[in-house]
Amino acid sequence: MTKTASSFDASRAIRDLRTLADRTGGPAGSRRLCWTPEWVEARALLREELSTLPVEVEQDEAGNIWAYLRGDTEELVVVGSHLDSVPAGGWLDGALGVLGGLEVLRTLAAAPQRPQRSFALVDWADEEGARFSRSLFGSAAVVGTLDLNILRELKDKWGNALPDVVAEHGVHLDALEACQTRLANVVAYLELHIEQGPVLEHQGLGIGVVTGTVGIERERLTFSGQAAHAGTMPMGMRRDSLRAMSRFALELAEIGKRHNGVTTVGSVSCWPGVVTAVPGQTICTMDMRHIDAGSLAAMFAEAKNAAQAAADAEDCTVELEHIFRIPPMIFDATLVDSVRRAVKAVEGHEFELPSGALHDASEMARVVPTAMVFTQSIAGLSHTKEEDTTDEHLAMGLTAFHQAVLEAVNPN
Repeated sequence: MTKTASSFDASRAIRDLRTLADRTGGPAGSRRLCWTPEWVEARALLREELSTLPVEVEQDEAGNIWAYLRGDTEELVVVGSHLDSVPAGGWLDGALGVLGGLEVLRTLAAAPQRPQRSFALVDWADEEGARFSRSLFGSAAVVGTLDLNILRELKDKWGNALPDVVAEHGVHLDALEACQTRLANVVAYLELHIEQGPVLEHQGLGIGVVTGTVGIERERLTFSGQAAHAGTMPMGMRRDSLRAMSRFALELAEIGKRHNGVTTVGSVSCWPGVVTAVPGQTICTMDMRHIDAGSLAAMFAEAKNAAQAAADAEDCTVELEHIFRIPPMIFDATLVDSVRRAVKAVEGHEFELPSGALHDASEMARVVPTAMVFTQSIAGLSHTKEEDTTDEHLAMGLTAFHQAVLEAVNPN
């Protein structure tokens, strides 16, 4: 079997993406929040396409959908991403990798000979973590990095508990460990994704080589003061938890700048939450990221100190609750070289960059050789309905991804 296949059609994958957007999106953006009917509908579209191919389709204990094409050996090359989206998200985030992988699967299935290595496409469950703040649910379950004690306590904004919600989709926390057998014989994992940032566009490039993903520290902070009447409590006598949190948020931004990383306060809620009361309690979520593990650790230490200093300044207290942590993941050098060759063949350069966003590749890189291809994101926008990439750049990314995957599937 040659490393090229005439049946590959990037435009078909783009049409699939637009069909998915038409069915699970709209003017307000994507509606594929995980563990919802719209997400189930998106997966139904994938299953419809898979039903036309000579593949074995299975759902594992974490809710991930796998489609296997058997090759000459048991060695397994896996590609994938996620169909779930953030609320009112973009049409490409995650979906590009799944439907791009589907097109590669079609190509391999249509070839006159079986691939040398077996091949699998996976749609990971709940990559975004948009409902329960625990990203990479499905891939972390397969790799074995989920903390079940934390998962059991998580609730969405409507008060629904994670164990109850996932059980409605056939996922039971006590059975998750069994899905780790999916890693048997895996020799490579590749993922295609939009950049979700402005670097490639700034460089005037359509695609790029991804060197790894940043590490992340994510915490929930609770600042506690004293609720009081907004009209009768003098400014100098207040224990305003929102003021304390605001001090912290400003300092957190400076920490990110000092270390050339990124830091974000992503959500804030106050109690009592009315304009006539001094906020007695304020809860916020913090996210910080860096490609260097030492820098990330320094940022986290400084953030904890900044939170305590902010609380002290307003005569408040603060407590930190761990939500999520992942170290920086540097991708496999050999597989990255394969992506580099593919990018050079398609666009004539070898430009590389780290990913500032998490991907399921971040988990897979812990245990198997991993690499990624990026396509340009217009204006660097993602996680919003304005997310977009030109068809030209999508086709380039799909083509480079296809070439890199074929090199992994047919190494000789």
